[in-house]
Amino acid sequence: MNNKVLVEVVVPVLEESYDVYIPINRKVGNVIGLLSKIISDLSGGYFVANETNSLYSGDNGDRYPVNTYIFDTDIRNGSKIILM
Repeated sequence: MNNKVLVEVVVPVLEESYDVYIPINRKVGNVIGLLSKIISDLSGGYFVANETNSLYSGDNGDRYPVNTYIFDTDIRNGSKIILM
């Protein structure tokens, strides 16, 4: 599991959070797509996966650029990220 990190994904629209492993060798944009689809499925379609979804830091609220690799961000094991 050296190429994945365990994070808490908070989804404010659903007032839910999920613990998820995400790959560190993918770009943030790819991870947003993966997370959006998974959470849409888990929520029974209440969360809408679309191209406007973004990831934000749970610590400072900064938006992660979509063309940045996860390993180049501050996302580590135990990080809290927000999906909107």
